[in-house]
Amino acid sequence: MRQVVVVPDLHGRVDLLRAVVDEYPNAHFLSLGDAIDRGPRSIPTVALLLELRAAGRATLLMGNHERMAQEGPRWYRDYLGTHDMGDYRRAMEGYQWWMRAGGDTVRKELGGLTLEQFPALLDEYLHLPDLKRVVYVTADGEIHDEAPGEDRPSVLVSHAAPPVAHQTHPNPLSAALWLRPFEGPFPLPGGVVYSLHGHTPVRQPTRLGRHVYVDLGAYETGRLAVVEIGNPQARPVIRVLYGRGAPELARKYMHFGEAMPAEDVRVGESRPVPPSASPW
Repeated sequence: MRQVVVVPDLHGRVDLLRAVVDEYPNAHFLSLGDAIDRGPRSIPTVALLLELRAAGRATLLMGNHERMAQEGPRWYRDYLGTHDMGDYRRAMEGYQWWMRAGGDTVRKELGGLTLEQFPALLDEYLHLPDLKRVVYVTADGEIHDEAPGEDRPSVLVSHAAPPVAHQTHPNPLSAALWLRPFEGPFPLPGGVVYSLHGHTPVRQPTRLGRHVYVDLGAYETGRLAVVEIGNPQARPVIRVLYGRGAPELARKYMHFGEAMPAEDVRVGESRPVPPSASPW
């Protein structure tokens, strides 16, 4: 049995990712995506995630920011093969879409970024063949691509929402990257006890029905909620790591549902977390 620790939206906070690795030296990490953009050090964050993945210590999910960052390079590669100016136009439109949504911070971090000279490390990360959108975690710490079924309770993990067909995102795997809590309902497959997501910044780890949201806006608040998934039928253990930032900015985030119990940990000051076996 291995310990699985879920790490939500990092947005360039490699310092907080390093703190998580220090807190959990033997865990397997499940990144919820949105590792890039907005924060100060997207490239080192990507480098550390790739290093953990290569060591067999991380499973990486796609977030909507990774999806946006893919669009320009995808069409630019097509243009190199077709020399069709329509493909080039779509490449530039995709690039600008990403820049407006937070990619401009990556460009500034690198001192410049173009489709013609796209960073190799970032390109590797964005086009990993196993950059997943939805996974299921069982009590033994195994991570599955499909729901294991009624006889093996699991937790559904995706960036934004469970995969459901929605009027704005008919493809369920696209919906899993974009939908907000108020765009439900989100039915869960048989055997799934609850689902776990980032994407929507919240003031504190929050439960809404059978869905848990843990994006605390780490890139600006310095607060990163990490979730220890054990027995899916028990309440997950949540630690909130505090690093550099302005935690008071959390007041602007959405407030809904029920606050989840969490243990506060100052980075570099590990404290024991009391076990919790509260049923859902």
